[in-house]
Amino acid sequence: MNSSIHSTQITVVGNYWFPKNPGGLDRYVYELVHNLIKLQTNVELFGIGLPTSRSKFPLQLTNLAESEASLLKRLWSANQVFNSGFQSQPDAINLHFALYGLPLLPHLPKDVPVTCTFHGPWAQESDREGSNKLSILFKKLIEQTVYQRCDRFIVLSKAFGEILHREYHISWEQIHVIPGGVDIQHFQPNLTRQQAREKLEWSPDRFILFTPRRLVHRMGLDKLLLAVAQVKQTYPDIWLAIAGRGPLRDDLEHQTKELELQNHVQFLGFLPDEDLPIAYQAADLTIMPSQSLEGFGLVLVESLACGTPVVCTPVGGMPEVIGDFSPHLITQTSGANSIAHALTDILSGQITLPTRTACSDYAKQRFDWTAIAQQVRQFLLA
Repeated sequence: MNSSIHSTQITVVGNYWFPKNPGGLDRYVYELVHNLIKLQTNVELFGIGLPTSRSKFPLQLTNLAESEASLLKRLWSANQVFNSGFQSQPDAINLHFALYGLPLLPHLPKDVPVTCTFHGPWAQESDREGSNKLSILFKKLIEQTVYQRCDRFIVLSKAFGEILHREYHISWEQIHVIPGGVDIQHFQPNLTRQQAREKLEWSPDRFILFTPRRLVHRMGLDKLLLAVAQVKQTYPDIWLAIAGRGPLRDDLEHQTKELELQNHVQFLGFLPDEDLPIAYQAADLTIMPSQSLEGFGLVLVESLACGTPVVCTPVGGMPEVIGDFSPHLITQTSGANSIAHALTDILSGQITLPTRTACSDYAKQRFDWTAIAQQVRQFLLA
Protein backbone atom coordinates (compact mmCIF):
# COMPACT_ATOMS: atom_id res chain seq x y z
CA MET A 1 0.00 0.00 0.00
CA ASN A 2 1.57 3.31 -1.04
CA SER A 3 2.18 6.33 1.17
CA SER A 4 -0.66 8.38 -0.32
CA ILE A 5 -3.13 5.93 1.16
CA HIS A 6 -1.60 6.37 4.63
CA SER A 7 -2.19 10.14 4.57
CA THR A 8 -5.76 10.07 3.22
CA GLN A 9 -8.22 11.97 5.43
CA ILE A 10 -12.00 11.43 5.20
CA THR A 11 -14.51 13.45 7.21
CA VAL A 12 -17.76 11.60 7.98
CA VAL A 13 -20.87 13.33 9.33
CA GLY A 14 -23.21 10.79 10.90
CA ASN A 15 -26.11 10.84 13.31
CA TYR A 16 -25.98 9.07 16.68
CA TRP A 17 -23.38 6.66 18.06
CA PHE A 18 -23.78 2.92 17.60
CA PRO A 19 -24.36 0.70 19.59
CA LYS A 20 -25.92 3.19 22.01
CA ASN A 21 -28.41 3.92 19.25
CA PRO A 22 -29.14 0.65 17.41
CA GLY A 23 -30.57 2.03 14.15
CA GLY A 24 -29.50 0.84 10.72
CA LEU A 25 -28.00 4.19 9.70
CA ASP A 26 -25.91 4.39 12.85
CA ARG A 27 -24.67 0.80 12.52
CA TYR A 28 -23.76 1.49 8.89
CA VAL A 29 -21.69 4.57 9.79
CA TYR A 30 -20.03 2.77 12.71
CA GLU A 31 -19.02 -0.17 10.53
CA LEU A 32 -17.96 2.05 7.64
CA VAL A 33 -15.58 4.26 9.60
CA HIS A 34 -13.94 1.32 11.32
CA ASN A 35 -13.45 -0.51 8.03
CA LEU A 36 -12.05 2.64 6.41
CA ILE A 37 -9.50 2.77 9.21
CA LYS A 38 -8.55 -0.84 8.48
CA LEU A 39 -7.78 0.39 4.97
CA GLN A 40 -5.28 2.82 6.56
CA THR A 41 -7.53 5.84 6.10
CA ASN A 42 -7.64 8.62 8.67
CA VAL A 43 -11.24 9.34 9.67
CA GLU A 44 -12.85 12.15 11.66
CA LEU A 45 -16.43 11.31 12.62
CA PHE A 46 -18.87 14.07 13.58
CA GLY A 47 -22.07 13.02 15.32
CA ILE A 48 -24.51 13.51 18.18
CA GLY A 49 -23.79 12.16 21.64
CA LEU A 50 -20.46 10.60 20.70
CA PRO A 51 -18.45 9.02 23.52
CA THR A 52 -15.55 10.96 25.00
CA SER A 53 -13.21 7.96 24.93
CA ARG A 54 -11.91 6.62 21.66
CA SER A 55 -12.66 3.16 20.38
CA LYS A 56 -9.91 0.58 19.93
CA PHE A 57 -9.27 2.10 16.50
CA PRO A 58 -7.51 5.46 15.95
CA LEU A 59 -10.79 7.20 15.15
CA GLN A 60 -11.14 10.95 15.75
CA LEU A 61 -14.56 11.55 17.33
CA THR A 62 -15.94 15.10 17.33
CA ASN A 63 -19.21 15.62 19.16
CA LEU A 64 -21.65 18.04 17.52
CA ALA A 65 -24.12 18.20 20.43
CA GLU A 66 -25.58 16.17 23.24
CA SER A 67 -28.38 13.84 22.22
CA GLU A 68 -30.74 15.22 24.89
CA ALA A 69 -30.58 18.78 23.50
CA SER A 70 -33.49 20.28 21.57
CA LEU A 71 -33.34 20.36 17.78
CA LEU A 72 -32.46 24.06 17.62
CA LYS A 73 -29.74 23.68 20.25
CA ARG A 74 -28.29 20.71 18.37
CA LEU A 75 -28.16 22.69 15.13
CA TRP A 76 -26.67 25.74 16.83
CA SER A 77 -24.05 23.61 18.59
CA ALA A 78 -23.21 21.78 15.36
CA ASN A 79 -22.71 25.10 13.57
CA GLN A 80 -20.30 26.23 16.29
CA VAL A 81 -18.34 22.99 16.07
CA PHE A 82 -18.05 23.12 12.28
CA ASN A 83 -17.06 26.79 12.51
CA SER A 84 -14.08 25.70 14.59
CA GLY A 85 -12.86 23.66 11.64
CA PHE A 86 -11.69 20.11 11.09
CA GLN A 87 -8.93 18.35 12.99
CA SER A 88 -7.20 17.76 9.64
CA GLN A 89 -7.88 19.03 6.13
CA PRO A 90 -10.14 16.37 4.55
CA ASP A 91 -9.61 14.83 1.13
CA ALA A 92 -13.31 13.93 1.02
CA ILE A 93 -16.48 14.57 3.01
CA ASN A 94 -19.20 11.97 3.46
CA LEU A 95 -22.63 13.04 4.80
CA HIS A 96 -25.10 10.49 6.14
CA PHE A 97 -28.00 12.58 7.46
CA ALA A 98 -29.21 15.82 5.92
CA LEU A 99 -30.08 17.44 9.27
CA TYR A 100 -26.43 17.61 10.37
CA GLY A 101 -25.25 18.38 6.87
CA LEU A 102 -27.17 21.65 7.05
CA PRO A 103 -24.95 23.44 9.64
CA LEU A 104 -21.88 22.17 7.79
CA LEU A 105 -22.76 23.90 4.50
CA PRO A 106 -21.36 27.38 5.36
CA HIS A 107 -18.09 25.81 6.50
CA LEU A 108 -17.36 23.41 3.63
CA PRO A 109 -13.74 23.67 2.47
CA LYS A 110 -13.22 24.50 -1.16
CA ASP A 111 -12.36 21.85 -3.75
CA VAL A 112 -13.17 18.94 -1.44
CA PRO A 113 -15.68 16.45 -2.92
CA VAL A 114 -18.87 16.05 -0.88
CA THR A 115 -20.64 12.71 -1.13
CA CYS A 116 -23.99 12.08 0.52
CA THR A 117 -24.90 8.52 1.44
CA PHE A 118 -28.68 8.56 1.05
CA HIS A 119 -30.22 6.26 3.68
CA GLY A 120 -33.80 7.26 2.98
CA PRO A 121 -36.25 10.11 2.39
CA TRP A 122 -36.49 11.69 5.84
CA ALA A 123 -39.60 13.73 5.03
CA GLN A 124 -41.43 10.79 3.46
CA GLU A 125 -40.62 8.54 6.41
CA SER A 126 -42.07 11.16 8.77
CA ASP A 127 -45.15 11.44 6.57
CA ARG A 128 -45.74 7.67 6.77
CA GLU A 129 -45.54 7.86 10.56
CA GLY A 130 -48.13 10.64 10.79
CA SER A 131 -46.00 13.73 11.40
CA ASN A 132 -47.66 17.12 10.90
CA LYS A 133 -47.44 18.82 7.51
CA LEU A 134 -45.23 21.67 8.73
CA SER A 135 -42.66 19.23 10.10
CA ILE A 136 -42.68 17.27 6.84
CA LEU A 137 -42.17 20.42 4.75
CA PHE A 138 -39.35 21.55 7.07
CA LYS A 139 -37.55 18.22 6.67
CA LYS A 140 -37.99 18.19 2.90
CA LEU A 141 -36.56 21.72 2.67
CA ILE A 142 -33.50 20.69 4.69
CA GLU A 143 -32.98 17.64 2.50
CA GLN A 144 -33.25 19.62 -0.74
CA THR A 145 -30.92 22.35 0.53
CA VAL A 146 -28.22 19.87 1.55
CA TYR A 147 -28.53 17.61 -1.49
CA GLN A 148 -28.13 20.56 -3.87
CA ARG A 149 -24.69 21.18 -2.36
CA CYS A 150 -23.51 17.57 -2.67
CA ASP A 151 -21.38 16.51 -5.62
CA ARG A 152 -22.45 12.88 -5.70
CA PHE A 153 -24.47 10.25 -3.87
CA ILE A 154 -24.20 6.69 -2.67
CA VAL A 155 -27.40 4.67 -2.37
CA LEU A 156 -27.63 1.16 -0.93
CA SER A 157 -30.09 0.00 -3.59
CA LYS A 158 -31.44 0.95 -7.01
CA ALA A 159 -34.83 1.38 -5.36
CA PHE A 160 -33.55 4.26 -3.23
CA GLY A 161 -31.68 5.63 -6.22
CA GLU A 162 -35.07 5.91 -7.92
CA ILE A 163 -36.46 7.85 -4.95
CA LEU A 164 -33.45 10.17 -4.87
CA HIS A 165 -33.81 10.81 -8.60
CA ARG A 166 -37.60 11.19 -8.62
CA GLU A 167 -38.26 13.06 -5.38
CA TYR A 168 -35.11 15.21 -5.14
CA HIS A 169 -34.31 15.58 -8.87
CA ILE A 170 -30.77 14.24 -8.53
CA SER A 171 -29.24 13.17 -11.82
CA TRP A 172 -28.46 9.47 -12.22
CA GLU A 173 -24.97 10.54 -13.26
CA GLN A 174 -24.41 11.64 -9.64
CA ILE A 175 -25.81 8.42 -8.10
CA HIS A 176 -23.79 5.28 -7.44
CA VAL A 177 -25.19 2.05 -5.96
CA ILE A 178 -23.06 0.35 -3.29
CA PRO A 179 -24.93 -2.10 -1.04
CA GLY A 180 -24.65 -2.16 2.72
CA GLY A 181 -22.19 -4.47 4.42
CA VAL A 182 -22.14 -6.98 7.25
CA ASP A 183 -19.45 -7.71 9.82
CA ILE A 184 -18.92 -11.41 9.10
CA GLN A 185 -16.87 -11.84 12.28
CA HIS A 186 -19.75 -10.63 14.45
CA PHE A 187 -22.51 -12.25 12.40
CA GLN A 188 -21.45 -15.82 11.79
CA PRO A 189 -22.91 -19.32 12.28
CA ASN A 190 -20.91 -20.30 15.34
CA LEU A 191 -23.73 -21.99 17.32
CA THR A 192 -26.15 -24.76 16.51
CA ARG A 193 -29.80 -23.74 16.50
CA GLN A 194 -30.35 -25.65 19.74
CA GLN A 195 -27.34 -24.03 21.43
CA ALA A 196 -28.63 -20.59 20.46
CA ARG A 197 -32.12 -21.40 21.76
CA GLU A 198 -30.71 -22.62 25.05
CA LYS A 199 -28.81 -19.36 25.51
CA LEU A 200 -31.99 -17.33 24.93
CA GLU A 201 -34.27 -19.80 26.72
CA TRP A 202 -36.41 -20.22 23.63
CA SER A 203 -38.45 -23.34 22.91
CA PRO A 204 -36.34 -26.18 21.45
CA ASP A 205 -39.05 -27.61 19.21
CA ARG A 206 -41.23 -24.78 17.83
CA PHE A 207 -40.92 -23.17 14.39
CA ILE A 208 -39.50 -19.77 15.29
CA LEU A 209 -39.70 -16.55 13.29
CA PHE A 210 -37.49 -13.63 14.30
CA THR A 211 -37.76 -9.98 13.32
CA PRO A 212 -35.70 -7.10 14.78
CA ARG A 213 -37.66 -3.95 13.91
CA ARG A 214 -38.46 -0.48 15.10
CA LEU A 215 -42.07 -0.61 16.25
CA VAL A 216 -43.43 1.92 13.74
CA HIS A 217 -46.09 1.71 11.05
CA ARG A 218 -44.00 1.20 7.93
CA MET A 219 -42.28 -1.88 9.37
CA GLY A 220 -45.45 -3.92 8.84
CA LEU A 221 -45.58 -5.72 12.16
CA ASP A 222 -49.37 -5.45 12.29
CA LYS A 223 -49.50 -7.33 8.96
CA LEU A 224 -47.11 -9.94 10.31
CA LEU A 225 -49.30 -10.54 13.36
CA LEU A 226 -52.31 -11.04 11.10
CA ALA A 227 -50.30 -13.52 9.03
CA VAL A 228 -49.18 -15.48 12.11
CA ALA A 229 -52.82 -15.63 13.25
CA GLN A 230 -53.71 -17.27 9.93
CA VAL A 231 -50.81 -19.70 9.90
CA LYS A 232 -51.27 -20.88 13.48
CA GLN A 233 -54.66 -22.38 12.56
CA THR A 234 -52.81 -25.05 10.57
CA TYR A 235 -49.40 -24.93 12.23
CA PRO A 236 -49.98 -24.23 15.93
CA ASP A 237 -46.27 -24.52 16.82
CA ILE A 238 -45.36 -21.29 15.04
CA TRP A 239 -43.78 -18.67 17.33
CA LEU A 240 -42.68 -15.11 16.57
CA ALA A 241 -40.01 -13.16 18.46
CA ILE A 242 -40.09 -9.38 17.88
CA ALA A 243 -37.03 -7.39 19.00
CA GLY A 244 -37.06 -3.62 19.13
CA ARG A 245 -38.62 -0.53 20.62
CA GLY A 246 -41.00 2.07 19.28
CA PRO A 247 -44.24 3.99 19.75
CA LEU A 248 -46.48 1.16 18.53
CA ARG A 249 -45.61 -1.37 21.22
CA ASP A 250 -48.86 -0.94 23.17
CA ASP A 251 -50.94 -1.12 19.98
CA LEU A 252 -49.13 -4.24 18.79
CA GLU A 253 -49.47 -5.95 22.16
CA HIS A 254 -53.19 -5.14 22.15
CA GLN A 255 -53.48 -6.61 18.64
CA THR A 256 -51.65 -9.73 19.83
CA LYS A 257 -54.26 -10.24 22.55
CA GLU A 258 -57.16 -9.60 20.17
CA LEU A 259 -55.80 -12.23 17.79
CA GLU A 260 -55.23 -14.64 20.70
CA LEU A 261 -51.54 -14.88 19.93
CA GLN A 262 -50.20 -14.63 23.48
CA ASN A 263 -48.67 -18.10 23.16
CA HIS A 264 -47.33 -17.41 19.69
CA VAL A 265 -45.69 -13.96 19.97
CA GLN A 266 -43.15 -12.46 22.33
CA PHE A 267 -41.99 -8.84 22.40
CA LEU A 268 -38.33 -8.89 23.41
CA GLY A 269 -37.85 -5.13 23.66
CA PHE A 270 -34.34 -3.83 23.08
CA LEU A 271 -31.97 -6.67 22.20
CA PRO A 272 -28.30 -5.96 22.97
CA ASP A 273 -26.03 -6.17 19.96
CA GLU A 274 -24.12 -9.11 21.38
CA ASP A 275 -27.37 -11.13 21.52
CA LEU A 276 -28.44 -10.33 17.97
CA PRO A 277 -26.35 -13.04 16.23
CA ILE A 278 -27.61 -15.55 18.78
CA ALA A 279 -31.23 -14.65 18.02
CA TYR A 280 -30.67 -14.98 14.28
CA GLN A 281 -29.15 -18.44 14.80
CA ALA A 282 -31.94 -19.51 17.16
CA ALA A 283 -34.62 -18.79 14.55
CA ASP A 284 -35.72 -21.03 11.71
CA LEU A 285 -36.45 -17.96 9.65
CA THR A 286 -35.95 -14.20 9.82
CA ILE A 287 -38.81 -12.16 8.39
CA MET A 288 -38.99 -8.56 7.13
CA PRO A 289 -42.64 -7.51 6.57
CA SER A 290 -41.82 -3.90 5.62
CA GLN A 291 -44.58 -1.90 3.91
CA SER A 292 -42.60 1.03 2.49
CA LEU A 293 -39.25 2.86 2.28
CA GLU A 294 -36.97 -0.09 3.06
CA GLY A 295 -33.83 1.06 1.30
CA PHE A 296 -31.67 -2.01 1.81
CA GLY A 297 -32.69 -4.33 4.62
CA LEU A 298 -29.56 -4.72 6.74
CA VAL A 299 -31.37 -7.35 8.81
CA LEU A 300 -31.48 -9.60 5.75
CA VAL A 301 -27.71 -9.78 5.32
CA GLU A 302 -27.08 -10.08 9.07
CA SER A 303 -29.39 -13.07 9.24
CA LEU A 304 -27.92 -14.69 6.14
CA ALA A 305 -24.40 -14.21 7.52
CA CYS A 306 -25.55 -16.13 10.61
CA GLY A 307 -26.83 -18.93 8.38
CA THR A 308 -30.55 -18.24 8.77
CA PRO A 309 -32.73 -17.78 5.66
CA VAL A 310 -34.92 -14.72 5.24
CA VAL A 311 -38.39 -13.88 3.95
CA CYS A 312 -39.18 -10.33 2.86
CA THR A 313 -41.92 -8.35 1.20
CA PRO A 314 -41.32 -6.95 -2.33
CA VAL A 315 -40.56 -3.48 -0.94
CA GLY A 316 -37.71 -1.08 -1.65
CA GLY A 317 -34.25 -2.55 -1.96
CA MET A 318 -34.94 -5.87 -0.21
CA PRO A 319 -35.61 -7.86 -3.40
CA GLU A 320 -32.23 -6.66 -4.67
CA VAL A 321 -30.57 -8.23 -1.62
CA ILE A 322 -31.98 -11.74 -1.92
CA GLY A 323 -33.38 -11.85 -5.47
CA ASP A 324 -30.29 -13.61 -6.87
CA PHE A 325 -30.18 -16.05 -3.95
CA SER A 326 -33.71 -17.01 -2.89
CA PRO A 327 -36.32 -15.19 -5.01
CA HIS A 328 -38.98 -17.65 -3.86
CA LEU A 329 -38.67 -16.12 -0.37
CA ILE A 330 -39.92 -12.73 -1.56
CA THR A 331 -43.67 -12.54 -0.92
CA GLN A 332 -46.01 -11.67 -3.79
CA THR A 333 -47.31 -8.54 -2.06
CA SER A 334 -46.74 -6.78 1.26
CA GLY A 335 -50.16 -7.79 2.58
CA ALA A 336 -50.89 -10.15 5.47
CA ASN A 337 -52.43 -12.81 3.22
CA SER A 338 -49.35 -12.93 1.03
CA ILE A 339 -47.03 -13.21 4.04
CA ALA A 340 -49.22 -15.98 5.47
CA HIS A 341 -49.19 -17.80 2.13
CA ALA A 342 -45.38 -17.74 1.97
CA LEU A 343 -45.07 -19.02 5.54
CA THR A 344 -47.57 -21.79 4.88
CA ASP A 345 -45.68 -22.89 1.77
CA ILE A 346 -42.47 -23.04 3.81
CA LEU A 347 -44.02 -25.00 6.67
CA SER A 348 -45.72 -27.42 4.28
CA GLY A 349 -42.47 -28.07 2.42
CA GLN A 350 -43.65 -26.56 -0.87
CA ILE A 351 -40.82 -24.04 -0.54
CA THR A 352 -37.42 -25.44 0.43
CA LEU A 353 -35.29 -23.18 2.60
CA PRO A 354 -31.64 -22.67 1.61
CA THR A 355 -29.07 -24.39 3.81
CA ARG A 356 -27.18 -22.70 6.58
CA THR A 357 -23.92 -22.90 4.64
CA ALA A 358 -25.48 -21.49 1.49
CA CYS A 359 -26.88 -18.49 3.42
CA SER A 360 -23.58 -17.73 5.11
CA ASP A 361 -21.53 -18.12 1.93
CA TYR A 362 -23.84 -15.80 -0.02
CA ALA A 363 -23.54 -13.06 2.62
CA LYS A 364 -19.74 -13.39 2.68
CA GLN A 365 -19.45 -13.24 -1.10
CA ARG A 366 -21.79 -10.27 -1.62
CA PHE A 367 -21.80 -8.14 1.54
CA ASP A 368 -18.54 -8.51 3.49
CA TRP A 369 -17.75 -5.04 4.88
CA THR A 370 -14.09 -5.40 3.91
CA ALA A 371 -15.00 -5.34 0.21
CA ILE A 372 -17.86 -2.85 0.60
CA ALA A 373 -15.62 -0.32 2.41
CA GLN A 374 -13.07 -0.52 -0.39
CA GLN A 375 -15.77 0.40 -2.91
CA VAL A 376 -16.99 3.29 -0.74
CA ARG A 377 -13.49 4.63 -0.16
CA GLN A 378 -12.70 4.56 -3.87
CA PHE A 379 -15.91 6.43 -4.70
CA LEU A 380 -15.47 9.05 -1.96
CA LEU A 381 -11.97 9.89 -3.20
CA ALA A 382 -12.73 9.66 -6.93
